[in-house]
Amino acid sequence: MKKVLMLTTGGTIASKRTNEGLEPLLAGEELLRYLGEIAGQYQINVRELLNLDSSNIQAEEWQKIARAVAEEIDRYDGVIITHGTDTMAYTASMLSFMLQGLKKPVILTGSQVPIDHMLTDARNNLCTALAAIDSGIEGVAVAFNHKVITGCRAVKVRTMGFEAFESVNAPCLGEVYANGMHLHRRTDIPPERQNQPFRLLDSLCPDVFLLKMIPSTNPDIFDMFLKMHYRGIVLEAFGVGGMHFVRRDLFSRLKMLTERNISVVVCSQCLYEPSDLSLYEVGNRMLSCGVIPGLDMTTEAAVTKMMWALGQTKEPEQVRKIFSANYAGEITLQPEEA
Repeated sequence: MKKVLMLTTGGTIASKRTNEGLEPLLAGEELLRYLGEIAGQYQINVRELLNLDSSNIQAEEWQKIARAVAEEIDRYDGVIITHGTDTMAYTASMLSFMLQGLKKPVILTGSQVPIDHMLTDARNNLCTALAAIDSGIEGVAVAFNHKVITGCRAVKVRTMGFEAFESVNAPCLGEVYANGMHLHRRTDIPPERQNQPFRLLDSLCPDVFLLKMIPSTNPDIFDMFLKMHYRGIVLEAFGVGGMHFVRRDLFSRLKMLTERNISVVVCSQCLYEPSDLSLYEVGNRMLSCGVIPGLDMTTEAAVTKMMWALGQTKEPEQVRKIFSANYAGEITLQPEEA
């Protein structure tokens, strides 16, 4: 019988309707009761960590969750973390970086509808998480709508649909069919990462800003980053990587940031496929300003990796080095880059 730890943090899965809307009110043991006889097939212990709408889960909560996993992981075959869907992808990405060398499954799941509702998806999602533990999937993952997604590749793409999460720029780790869990062989973790011992690296810096570029962005916004003492910026650029310099010159301000030792990562606004700053003049101008290419990382992975990297080092060159490495399958590197 598999021994499973369930860490509860709140979210829709544990919510009940109140006069002010849905609020996470159900205790962890109550969630287990909705699994019925299935819960009896496992030895499940519940630890209630938080009771929050996931909009309120931030850097401090990520550290609390990571530390709880690190404290308990040796005693269990796997960990399930129940979590609200709105920021689940951010939490899954951050845990992927904090929990280095993880050899056991740490599975985040939740639901679009509370578990006590007749149309809930919570029970299926919890069962998918248990199936992921049965399958021995290693590392942090998101279990949702019969799919298991690498934690740092999961993106929430729907607000109401049960297919709320997709695996972006990487195949799912596994999918549930009528004949069981079908696993997909992982090729995204380099051998040196696979063989490292487990370590908790939970230092982070939340002084990171995400800016989505739009036509006519005012260059003065970059001055604000300096005044507010941000240490890292993630830019969502146009297409494969571009922003304007005619009339409103963003490049001189961008170079000002990097010269002031602020790390800047450039990703694409497009959900799928990688950015390539070498393809167009505008991208090469960005490279000359000292930015770090985000390649095919999701926005959630880029933001959390920046926070995590800045928690490991204050040196911009070391941040660049961290972004040039693949830690948890968050980035696709060409052979000459790996």
